[in-house]
Amino acid sequence: MQAKQGDLFATLDGTMVVSCQAEPGMPLDAPGHIAAMACSVVLGGASGIRIEGAANIAAVRKMVKVPVIGLIKAKRDDTEVYITPSLDDVAAVVEAGAHIVAIDATSRPRPASLKDMFAAIAVRGRLSMGDVATLDEGRRALDAGADLVSTTMAGYTDYSSEQRGPAFDLMEEFARAGLPFVAEGRIWSPQEAVRCFQLGARFIVVGGAITRPDAITRRFADEVAAWSARPQLKRNPK
Repeated sequence: MQAKQGDLFATLDGTMVVSCQAEPGMPLDAPGHIAAMACSVVLGGASGIRIEGAANIAAVRKMVKVPVIGLIKAKRDDTEVYITPSLDDVAAVVEAGAHIVAIDATSRPRPASLKDMFAAIAVRGRLSMGDVATLDEGRRALDAGADLVSTTMAGYTDYSSEQRGPAFDLMEEFARAGLPFVAEGRIWSPQEAVRCFQLGARFIVVGGAITRPDAITRRFADEVAAWSARPQLKRNPK
């Protein structure tokens, strides 16, 4: 799927992208499972898919027709940046078929400059998304050539405030500054999703609330366990 930039973003504006990922070692951590998950969420109304790993991206591209945001998570000894940290990772994501390449665009030291990273994406005819944690990082990413920035890294760096829910404060800062942004991270309910749009998000990315059965089950199990542990609990009332 090769679309002009404006056309591709027009298909995503005001919609929900779903992140279909599985932690290493989890039962769903296999390209076939990820592709099946992607097909399922598209049937449910997802306008796009966010996928980690070249093999997973390639598998999903064979199964869905919606835009794919691709990334590679690569832990390295020379940087804390791990979302598509290198130029080689950019090439691998594009080669696998992603329409949009997501990279960690935080201010932390990195193997290649943001300008070089975004230029490498653009020269390959793809769009770019810079995952950031602060307003200043959003500005720098856009100045360096990012097409959009996302709130993905808010709360995941040692200098950004810990977040229990979506980064609504950062979204408000982006909106006041007039920066185009995507809302991603800890969106657990439809109400929170709508709030992101009210704050100005072009589109949203929802992940674990939809595609991580272990995390979803744990939320229910923790509530049930807390209720069951109450000393005043009375079972089978007459």
